[in-house]
Amino acid sequence: MQTMTIGRLAREVGVAAGTLRYYERLGLITPAQRTASGYRVYGDDAARRLRFIRRAQALGFSLEEIAELLALSDNPRASAGKVKRLTQKKVDDIQARIRDLQRMQQGLESLAERCSGHGHTAECPILAALNHDDG
Repeated sequence: MQTMTIGRLAREVGVAAGTLRYYERLGLITPAQRTASGYRVYGDDAARRLRFIRRAQALGFSLEEIAELLALSDNPRASAGKVKRLTQKKVDDIQARIRDLQRMQQGLESLAERCSGHGHTAECPILAALNHDDG
């Protein structure tokens, strides 16, 4: 097993050393050992776990969800159905956010169509709509 310091591991995986310490506090990674002077020394597994974390984050998983995925990954006898359910829940969340973003886009496009972009702000239909008191 190859070991590396926190700085070397951070450079290899492309994260800040502070991020590694944070992940350690959350229990996502653990040093293989500490030197006599107290330095963290990590093994190959830490680099693999960090790459897993980064890929999962890129797909939108939260650190809490990633902890669940890591626990499932660490247990080869765990149910793949749990992984599928977590992933499907993330897909559903993303679809809901896309619908919300599309609704916001439509609202903004509607406002933008009503504004010529000329004149004074006192006559701006965008600001008028934002200032409108509904209740």
